[in-house]
Amino acid sequence: MRDGLSELPPIRDPQSGADHAGDGLKYDLQGIGALAVNPLGDRIINAFFREGEEFTDFRAFMRVLARFRPVEEGKSKETGYPEPMNSRLSKLQFAFQLYDQDSDGKISRAEMLQVLRLMVGIQVTDEQLACIADRTIQEADQDGDGAISFEEFATSVEKLNIEQRMSLRMLK
Repeated sequence: MRDGLSELPPIRDPQSGADHAGDGLKYDLQGIGALAVNPLGDRIINAFFREGEEFTDFRAFMRVLARFRPVEEGKSKETGYPEPMNSRLSKLQFAFQLYDQDSDGKISRAEMLQVLRLMVGIQVTDEQLACIADRTIQEADQDGDGAISFEEFATSVEKLNIEQRMSLRMLK
């Protein structure tokens, strides 16, 4: 069985400008089995790239990948330091932006419907999806604006073990 990390293509070296076939391309990341079958795989892959670009540099790639490093048990956050890239907050922000495609700080009904369609495909009707989206927003929307803010999103998933679910154990 392949572990996913061994499937990662080499990242393009911005210093040398090396442009070997397949280096750091979005297309190459889409070949990773776990991402290829993930309904949000394209959105996860897009997080590694600047808008409109097909290549990424090593630093940008590692900044995104760092969010998936497991949180070390029993390690408290030291004051005076920036929030670690693999903190619960950082993982939640990453997950939130997968839904908030227009980056307005809210998950709208339309954005929720888009994600639901990706996740369930043709298994349920549009009417059923609309009911699920409406109920999800109604349950999470604390200020009654008909959308889910980051704070509302974080509250709605507070019982989930995000630290575990959004970690790649091989990055420990």
